[in-house]
Amino acid sequence: MIESIDLSLVNWSRAQFALTAAFHWVFVPLTLGLSFIMAFMETMYVRTGDLEWKRITKFWMTLFGINFAVGVATGLILEFEFGTNWSNYSWFVGDIFGAPLAVEGILAFFIETTFIAMMYFGWNKLSKRVHLMSTWLVAFGASLSAVWILVANAWMQFPVGTSFNPDMARNEMTDFWAVLFSPMATNKFFHTVLSGFVLASVFVIGVSAWYHLQRREPELVRRSLKIAAVFGLASSILLVFTGDNSSRIIARFQPMKFAAAEALHTGSTNAGLTVFGIPSQTEETKMKFEIPGLLSWMTWGDRDAYVAGINDLVDGNVVQNIMPTAEKIERGKEAQRVLREYRDAKKNNDEATAQALRKTFDDKDFQNENVKYFGYGSLSSPESIVPNVPLIFWSFRIMVFLGFYFILLFVIVLWKLNKDNFDRQRWLWWMMLWSIPLPYLAGQLGWVVAEVGRQPWAIQDLLPVTVAVSQISVSSVQITFWLFTVIFITMLVAGLSIMIKEIKKGPKEI
Repeated sequence: MIESIDLSLVNWSRAQFALTAAFHWVFVPLTLGLSFIMAFMETMYVRTGDLEWKRITKFWMTLFGINFAVGVATGLILEFEFGTNWSNYSWFVGDIFGAPLAVEGILAFFIETTFIAMMYFGWNKLSKRVHLMSTWLVAFGASLSAVWILVANAWMQFPVGTSFNPDMARNEMTDFWAVLFSPMATNKFFHTVLSGFVLASVFVIGVSAWYHLQRREPELVRRSLKIAAVFGLASSILLVFTGDNSSRIIARFQPMKFAAAEALHTGSTNAGLTVFGIPSQTEETKMKFEIPGLLSWMTWGDRDAYVAGINDLVDGNVVQNIMPTAEKIERGKEAQRVLREYRDAKKNNDEATAQALRKTFDDKDFQNENVKYFGYGSLSSPESIVPNVPLIFWSFRIMVFLGFYFILLFVIVLWKLNKDNFDRQRWLWWMMLWSIPLPYLAGQLGWVVAEVGRQPWAIQDLLPVTVAVSQISVSSVQITFWLFTVIFITMLVAGLSIMIKEIKKGPKEI
């Protein structure tokens, strides 16, 4: 089984999915955050009756619509790839993974698109309050849509609420609420949505700074800066807490990803948090500057707690009761052997043998000792569970650094708003403008940590990517990869061009 795997097919399929996901995530976070900023601005218009608020709201609404349209197109392609490139994955866990995506399509996306029509075309047809309601429902609909997608992704990181059906050789959902409210799902939702709020806030601040540098739209600049800075600061502070909680959840349920993010090869008690260092895939971090004991305390609330390292998870640690990966592989192979023999017996109508093997497979001891490690049976070696350590290490640190930079940016903007010399500090306005790409970078790096850090698993501990891929020709994946690259770049350039054109035109007069 392992010998027949075409690694070229796996790598090209992964590259195509990563390409699609990365381009899709360029548009999603702005949609999430800008929808709420629009709703806040329109609320101010309804409360005060000030037409300037209406004019500003409609301007940001135009940029939201452009971004939303392109984001939907990339999202549709992403979902189709589960069937075209990852059909084995779709078969193995389609019962679980398909449910949240179906709810997202039927409920959340339906709500969002319905009220978008009311929001754009109802200014002169609906009452102020009904129109405001439609804008708020667009904002909540966008977040509701994100819930189901992030629940599906969180289940890939921490599969719960399911059981394996040996007759169908696939996992089936047994507890929908466990899937929906797993600690991984709830924290991932809040952390991801908050990152979108931060991105949109930086975007609004940056565009407002451009208008100031062009000596245009002083009212838009002043009002947009205040709302974006307050919204962004609140979101970024909450983002720190969800990020901290995310680290603890990952340490518990995905210890290899956690160890890779810290480039921690040898586990220890009183483990220090590495602030800076030169990581290696196989050796200890060089030129390391760390804060002693902080990693143990942040992870487990105890400086004396043991934090497992990469070597512990690969080779095992008897003292810490960590099983060697080689043993997990052998146990997984045993579970796969019994399953194959059971299915062969069923195919050959050998009911006596089939019943005996099914009884063995369903035995609680066999489940805990072997079936639990079913996915490991498809791994090629113990070392294959180690992801790209330097990539995860640096992605995590740059992301965290940018997160604190955004807090500082929002604080400075709020502090300077009421200062007489704010208008004259051009360096600060340029810094605000050139900050626009940074939350996009932080978001992409966050997904690198989440997805590359989970490798080699498509579903953590259940299904390696080498088994999840569709058995199609490599050339077809290569062709579509380059075709999608051209399409996505064209869509990105077109979307940016239209947005820049609208920004240069500015808000229309009411």
